[in-house]
Amino acid sequence: MVKKFGLKLGGLQQKILNLVLVFLLALMTIFAGVSFYQVTTLDTVVDDASREQQDAIGKVSDDTMHQVIGNSMIKTNALQAYIADDMFSDVKTDVATLQSLATELFEHMDSFEPYPFALPDPAKDGEFSAQVIFEDGVDYTKSEYLGIAAHMSDTMIAMCEQSGYLDNCFIGLADGTHLCVDDQSANKYDENGVLLSFPVRERPWYTSAANAGELWFSGVEADTYTGKIGVECSAPVYKDGELVAVVGADLFLDSMGDYVKAASNQGGYISVINNEGKVIFAAEGNGIFTVETSDNARDMRADENKELAEFISRALTEQTGLTSVNVNGKEYYIAGSPMNTVGWAVISFIEKEITEQPAQIMMSEYDRINDNAAGKFNEAMAYLQQTTLVMIGVLLVLGVVTALFVAGRIVKPIEHMTKRIDEISGTDLAFEMDDSYRTGDEIEVLAQAFSTLSKRTINYIEQITRITAEKERIGAELELATRIQADMLPNIFPPFPERTDFDIYATMTPAKEVGGDFYDFFLIDENHLGMVMADVSGKGVPAALFMMMAKILVNNFAMMGGSPAKVLEQTNAQICKNNDEEMFVTVWFGVLDIKTGRITAANAGHEYPIIKKANGEFEIFKDKHGFVVGGMDGMRYKDYEFTLEKGGTLFLYTDGVPEATNADNELFGTERMLASLNAEPQADPKTLLGNMKRSVDEFVGDAPQFDDLTMLGVKLL
Repeated sequence: MVKKFGLKLGGLQQKILNLVLVFLLALMTIFAGVSFYQVTTLDTVVDDASREQQDAIGKVSDDTMHQVIGNSMIKTNALQAYIADDMFSDVKTDVATLQSLATELFEHMDSFEPYPFALPDPAKDGEFSAQVIFEDGVDYTKSEYLGIAAHMSDTMIAMCEQSGYLDNCFIGLADGTHLCVDDQSANKYDENGVLLSFPVRERPWYTSAANAGELWFSGVEADTYTGKIGVECSAPVYKDGELVAVVGADLFLDSMGDYVKAASNQGGYISVINNEGKVIFAAEGNGIFTVETSDNARDMRADENKELAEFISRALTEQTGLTSVNVNGKEYYIAGSPMNTVGWAVISFIEKEITEQPAQIMMSEYDRINDNAAGKFNEAMAYLQQTTLVMIGVLLVLGVVTALFVAGRIVKPIEHMTKRIDEISGTDLAFEMDDSYRTGDEIEVLAQAFSTLSKRTINYIEQITRITAEKERIGAELELATRIQADMLPNIFPPFPERTDFDIYATMTPAKEVGGDFYDFFLIDENHLGMVMADVSGKGVPAALFMMMAKILVNNFAMMGGSPAKVLEQTNAQICKNNDEEMFVTVWFGVLDIKTGRITAANAGHEYPIIKKANGEFEIFKDKHGFVVGGMDGMRYKDYEFTLEKGGTLFLYTDGVPEATNADNELFGTERMLASLNAEPQADPKTLLGNMKRSVDEFVGDAPQFDDLTMLGVKLL
């Protein structure tokens, strides 16, 4: 570069000046041709651009609207199904609790004195009370079960008063008497004040639950006393294998019907389909579904519209996603989600034409704006042609003067900035602002950006240093927690090398650094071996802490003596005292008499044990489950017994084994679990557990492990 007359020839100043001069001269040369071309082709360009924009806007609008509606309908529909299903699930839990309480009462009825009971009192109409009704010809005063069932009165009343959806609950007895809790005591009498008989053992909820032998949901029925439509949930109660009662509760569906009607005011519709494919609820005039009586209602899964029938079938079993269906010549967007507790489905749908209206309105408004803009543009072009010639002459003079001035102001701070940046190295990373950079334009912004970047870089390096140290500390603590948890479980095998009458082996593979599963085994005395298999709700550090507490409690109470059921009751009582986090643990606890092979056990909501006889194959032993430990204070558990033959094997596990999931979202399942065990049934426990772990790993493949994997095997030699 050569400096003459204050200019750096060959430098940035000269280049800026040359650029301005060339630009201005070129502008003057081509202006006439460009102006003429613009005027003659403006209409064509505007029309073509308008059509292309309309097509692009229409396509993007349609795609966006479809995506927005799809996401909104699917999420909203799934939420609606979840809310409805949660209501049925809560009723199921309440009835299961009543079943557990009734079973405990009747199993130990000799230990209870009859509890007072009374006929319906019309004076208590409108408040929840316990009332006795009975079949025609039955003398309720001679019932041997009614006084025992009456012990549940306070519990049933509290359940109805505290529930936001439960309208009544009841227990129908096998002798034709019936104890119910509701707020309709006056409806139990006719107009003459005579108590109405109630055919307890003929009611569908009684016969269906008794035939099913398990908890059962009815279809939609009208309540005997209020006429409201609802669903009944009932469950049988047995004493010594004999049916003594059926407990249950009614869930009225008024709110669901109101919700379905309200949804139609928002442009879309909601319908509810039951497990028989029949329409239970639907807004009037929806265009697809019609509500009819039970006798006349059609099974929508067999509808002549095959597309709609196939969709209904899928919606009853899975979340469908957004689907387009043609019904009676109209296109609908439709989505469905199942309510798994009762096997129903919630269907949301809207006419496709309604969803297209915003795009049509937007296109009309676009045309209006585009026409107005085109007119203004033409006027501006005419004025521009008149003023541009004058402006070019002025700009040519001002351009040269301004170019020289601006070039000088640009070059000087840039040169200073370049020099400072070249000096930055090593630990000297600071770029400080000074007055030479304060130009009031992009150069000042650039310098400020360099200064800010410099400070952020320094801070970032400091933060990275601190974060790296913190991550290393947390990693070390988690590694220590993993080792501590492993040390808490028996991990030296063989654990009793001097014993030759049995062989035992166990493993626990956590899904995270630490897990919530645990196993334990210990000699209570020379002839009795305690065995524990448990699964804490949740994962990670909280579950691990809860696991340690539960393990210590079970071990301590077991060593103090008492049956497995008593140990679980004591453990449950201790955990429930300070369980603000509402965590719980499923537990299987058994005591093996090593000499006889007799096992006494109790199950608190855990997986079924698997047993192999001496010369047979592994089979699932379906024991009776109690409630989970920590779930409810005052729970009672029941002991049961079975014999492990010499040469036989007991296999215990947590749900992480059968619920191991591969990349296709398929569960490992109990059938594969039994097949793995029976591939080498005579093997020792260590080999059996190794075979099972390999089978699970091969099945899961590259899919991540979502749950702890815990197993224990004991073989009587």
